[in-house]
Amino acid sequence: MYNILVVDDEKEIADLIEIHLTSEGYNVLKANDGNTALKIFEENDINLAILDIMMPGIDGNEVCRNIRQSSQIPIIMLSARDTEFDKVTGLENGADDYITKPFKNLELLARVKSALRRYNELGGANDNKHTSELTVENLWMDKDGRRVKAYGEFVELTPIEFDILYFLASHPGVTYSTDEIFENVWKEEVCQMSNTVMVHIRRLRAKIEKGKDGSQIIKTVWGVGYKVNK
Repeated sequence: MYNILVVDDEKEIADLIEIHLTSEGYNVLKANDGNTALKIFEENDINLAILDIMMPGIDGNEVCRNIRQSSQIPIIMLSARDTEFDKVTGLENGADDYITKPFKNLELLARVKSALRRYNELGGANDNKHTSELTVENLWMDKDGRRVKAYGEFVELTPIEFDILYFLASHPGVTYSTDEIFENVWKEEVCQMSNTVMVHIRRLRAKIEKGKDGSQIIKTVWGVGYKVNK
């Protein structure tokens, strides 16, 4: 059974999310503030977190940053704010997805299932499978072990960052638009968050190309999209 941390200072919303998640077989742990959320996270084996951004004390963005210091579990942000700035901020803090309030319950469930599927099918233990490795440019990736080396050094990526990079590296020399990357990695039709892929690629570059004096593994093809060279 998956343990899902739901954090929202509006008790009615947290309770409603719990009802729908438990009906799908998930175990829900709830918090109404950031400090309690971090305590629950530290004391339990959490598989996914749903974080409201606006909360008293430590807000959702700060909770997200704290979780990312020790864990790569999927994180979905909730917010009544729907500006591009707020969405980008949530993603830049390490979130995998962002949903605007009010949201449809079926949409939230679909996002939860999609995030857990990516995290477990692509990132779970696969000891009995043949290791799937690839090497392109200054990049080495092990799909089964979810390991990445850039310029000879191991790099820690979130599940969605790994999936984006592996998708591009698996098709070296091919340029993909942001919509094509979204559809192939998220396995969903493109939603209104048109800059989601760009934000994740910016975070990816900061991790795998840090201090490399302008050297790029992920190339931008202006007006078209992104690629990894052969």
